[in-house]
Amino acid sequence: MEHGQKKQNVALSSVTASFFLTAMKLVVGIMTGSIGIISEAAHSALDFGAAALTLFAVKMSDKPADRKHHYGHAKVESVSALIETGLLVVTSIWIIYTATERLLAGTVEIEVTWYAIAIMVISIVVDFSRSRALKRVAKETNSQALEADALHFSSDILSSAVVLVGLLFVSLGIPWADAVAGIVVALLVGWAAFSLGKKTIDVLIDAAPEGLAERIEEIAMTISGVIAVDKIRVKPTGPQVFIEMAVCVNRTLSVEKVQAISANIEKKVREEYPVGDITINSKPIALNSETIAERVHVIGLNHNLHAHNISTSLTGQKKQITFDVEIDQQLTIKQAHDTVNALEEELHREFNGDLDICIHLDPLRNEECFTGTLQAEEEKLVHDTIISASQLFEKIQNVHDIKIRKTENEKLFITLHCSFNDEVLLEEVHSLTSQLEGSIYRSLQNAARVIIHAEPLFG
Repeated sequence: MEHGQKKQNVALSSVTASFFLTAMKLVVGIMTGSIGIISEAAHSALDFGAAALTLFAVKMSDKPADRKHHYGHAKVESVSALIETGLLVVTSIWIIYTATERLLAGTVEIEVTWYAIAIMVISIVVDFSRSRALKRVAKETNSQALEADALHFSSDILSSAVVLVGLLFVSLGIPWADAVAGIVVALLVGWAAFSLGKKTIDVLIDAAPEGLAERIEEIAMTISGVIAVDKIRVKPTGPQVFIEMAVCVNRTLSVEKVQAISANIEKKVREEYPVGDITINSKPIALNSETIAERVHVIGLNHNLHAHNISTSLTGQKKQITFDVEIDQQLTIKQAHDTVNALEEELHREFNGDLDICIHLDPLRNEECFTGTLQAEEEKLVHDTIISASQLFEKIQNVHDIKIRKTENEKLFITLHCSFNDEVLLEEVHSLTSQLEGSIYRSLQNAARVIIHAEPLFG
């Protein structure tokens, strides 16, 4: 059964129980003249109104969020609980006034009958049953309205017991005990009103439950990649909680990685709390452990430029940074230079201006063309030329998977694989494959693109 239906069913049963208890207590109170029982009838009448209000509130609170109520309608339950608080206070004042008046008069006779005692015992049994059912569903659904209703029935148990004791004292010849019992009931009701009102007002003014924000921050800090929680706001709304937070992450992380961190935080928080919605903002920060290459790469990405082949050298106290960036090949040299100048200026700010920068411009190709196969004789000639060029380099081994295509403009597109011994450093591999590419370009004048994939010989 869905939470909404459970809440409505238990609220409806509370309305029914409150109505019958009110009617029975009122009849017996009038018949016996007991201020204690009459005060209990008033208390039960209040419970009846509160239970009816709770039933209305839980039906309203289950409505989904709409364009006017972005956080849903769950706070209707809190408003309902606040109204119940006011009713409890009014009832307490009336009971104390009536009981005090009777104590001062001291002339009222009270008839203690078996049905007066029976109705109080029945009330205790029913209140106990209703209180347990309401508490169970309130805890399961985190419903403040049902929790308020459960509090009403719990206080009824105590107040009914007090009235029962008062009747027993009256039967022993102490008539004022009934009025005293009524005052005790009123004080219990007042205390219940105070507790409920304080909790309800906290919800209505969006006070975060104690320890909730701290616990959510602890959960966030367990996620790999989170450096710190910069800000967190928690807004409880009925059975759900809405969360806004900002987390600090390494600025060198990719957007996809940052999104994955946020997704992991949300998953962990939802495992522990019924979250209505969670908004996570990321705050990129620079770490002291960042290398120069990482700093250059990040700033390049901020300018939509991919910096690579980043090298740093020191001349005395001054740094020199050199790297390549890929620029749209359709730009003019002036446009490309202006784009790189903006990057260079920010790098000077990043490193406090104490450096020399030299940037090599690579044309960024983003073109598509149709290619076809070569004639068998021509393909064999190109293949043999490639093999001959590779034999000039002793460490380049096992040239294979050579693929040769020709464009409509008679330009060659060549891809090939070659192998190196496992211990050769990548820097040397890159140098040798670059030299092989140059050799192929020189040997094949119509070669437009040569791509070489290097791999370990035995891996």
